[in-house]
Amino acid sequence: MTTAGDIMSPGAQWIPATETLDRAAQLMRELDVGALPVSDVNERMCGIVTDRDIVVECVAAGHDPSRVTAGDLCEGTPRWARTSDSVEDVLHEMEGHRIRRLPVIDENKQLVGMISEADLARHLPEHQLAEFVERVYSTP
Repeated sequence: MTTAGDIMSPGAQWIPATETLDRAAQLMRELDVGALPVSDVNERMCGIVTDRDIVVECVAAGHDPSRVTAGDLCEGTPRWARTSDSVEDVLHEMEGHRIRRLPVIDENKQLVGMISEADLARHLPEHQLAEFVERVYSTP
């Protein structure tokens, strides 16, 4: 059985909820990623912030990214996968919540990686990838 740990991109990093969005954007550039999991003071995931969130919810709304924090943009219940979860479980989570990136945690609840659409494209058969894209991108 192929697992989340098998298909994830390792080495994901948290950004603290108290960190500003300009710093989040700089970290995204340094890491060459489009999303960062956000951690609370106890280093538990409280959400995820994307490059699109920064542009649409902050900059385009007229806010100053040096004054808005990553935690300010976090909404809803954080979603993640465990390294031992099956690819089917990962797809179910991503499709069910219409998300394009999924943080991966280990048995100690430490962030160890991220699964993105690119990871799915590298590891899924074409028909399974097409089903994923249809379910995530179709209008409800």
